[in-house]
Amino acid sequence: MSYHFQGDQTLKVSMELFAQNRDRLCGKLKELGTVSPKSVVILQGGESLSIYDTDREFLFRQESFFHWTFGVLEPNFFGAIEVESGSSHLFIPHYPESYGVWMGKIFDCEHYKKKYAVNHVHYVHEIEEVLKQLNSDKLLVLKGLNSDSDLWSQETTFKGIAQFTVDNEILYPVMSECRVFKTDLELDVLRYVCRVSTDAHVAVMKAIRPGMKEYQGEAVFLHHSYFHGGCRHASYTCICGSGENGSILHYGHAAAPNDKTIKDGDMCLFDMGAEYFCYASDITCSFPANGKFTEKQKIIYNAVLKANRAVIQAAKPGVSWVDMHLLSNRVMLQELLNAGILQGNVDDMMKANLGATFQPHGLGHFMGLDVHDVGGYLKDHPTRPAKDGLKSLRTARTLQPRMVVTVEPGCYFIPSLLDKALVDPELSRFLVKNVIEDYRSFGGVRIEDDVIITEDGVEIMSNVPRSVEEIEAMMADGRQ
Repeated sequence: MSYHFQGDQTLKVSMELFAQNRDRLCGKLKELGTVSPKSVVILQGGESLSIYDTDREFLFRQESFFHWTFGVLEPNFFGAIEVESGSSHLFIPHYPESYGVWMGKIFDCEHYKKKYAVNHVHYVHEIEEVLKQLNSDKLLVLKGLNSDSDLWSQETTFKGIAQFTVDNEILYPVMSECRVFKTDLELDVLRYVCRVSTDAHVAVMKAIRPGMKEYQGEAVFLHHSYFHGGCRHASYTCICGSGENGSILHYGHAAAPNDKTIKDGDMCLFDMGAEYFCYASDITCSFPANGKFTEKQKIIYNAVLKANRAVIQAAKPGVSWVDMHLLSNRVMLQELLNAGILQGNVDDMMKANLGATFQPHGLGHFMGLDVHDVGGYLKDHPTRPAKDGLKSLRTARTLQPRMVVTVEPGCYFIPSLLDKALVDPELSRFLVKNVIEDYRSFGGVRIEDDVIITEDGVEIMSNVPRSVEEIEAMMADGRQ
């Protein structure tokens, strides 16, 4: 069996992983009882795209559903699976002679058949002819709306598709549900990429100094992940917020590109994850720029850490993810109350939804081939909650074994949310105003771990230093 890997120090990803996924998909389609045995799944891979009107391409990354099914790294492929037999077909581009001059060796069908361990390989221009030979009575294609991005999945199209009966409703929910539950081989890849990201986060914390730019921390992470782990891609745009920027939940985008100078006394919130052959990681570390927590920083950090650990201890099959979000809110509010930042009764705070003022995002999300993985709000599962904070949850499902989720409680002092709470009679009664004002420029803390739901609890894949003492000792070691 062939495999992907990036050198002897990296993980070998067997093509058996993708063969298992194809078998799982066919099995689930058959279980529906409404899919004809002659149906064929037909998927379109990602396309190579130029940047605007220049002779330069975006760095290609395969479309996730196609990668889950075939593991193909190259652009402009198609794939098909005969539902009844499970027989697999790839359709490769027919490259012109000039491709060999500019892009490299042109391989034949037999090369790709061996590389991707599929049953048959043809050229893209042969799709129509091959599908006719299969006597398929229905083509199953993807069409589904991502519940977070509001973007539609790529629906297969090719010259001649109009001659076939096409169903674009069956496939998306079945594939998405399959992707929610990871196989042993998939879990091995996720463990590996989380280990790579863990090591890269440690390298960043050891390297960071006041006076550096935020993006230099990002550069350390990306270099370490690629140089040592073979991870060419990151799972998402790196978030490297220091000081007040730590309160900007998706900092690091084009208008705020991790470009602030890190100051002595700043708290750093670095949310970064490497990606290995499309499988994601998503880890957040919060730490003092100078390597030593102040008392104020300890209060907020330990409140978030206690919420993180409470969820990890309570999470197991049968538990509602919404309840885990509420648990994290309750623990954090209690810690802020103990510290004199809040006043009153925690039960009353929960009823007033005060937690959303300090943590407006959801507790965590599914993770797999996408950092915010599919399957959060499929039909026949709980719908999205309506309350602030809860409505940002990317799933409201009940936990089950082989799900992979992030646990990422946070506490942020976001000026606009603080101002809103201070003039709201229902919320302001809990705020100790002068103390809140003292924290206004604090930024935020987020502690994010990647976990597998097991039969009786969780397995933590992100093994970074977490306690105040561990972080200070590790950063001191980096300064030696």
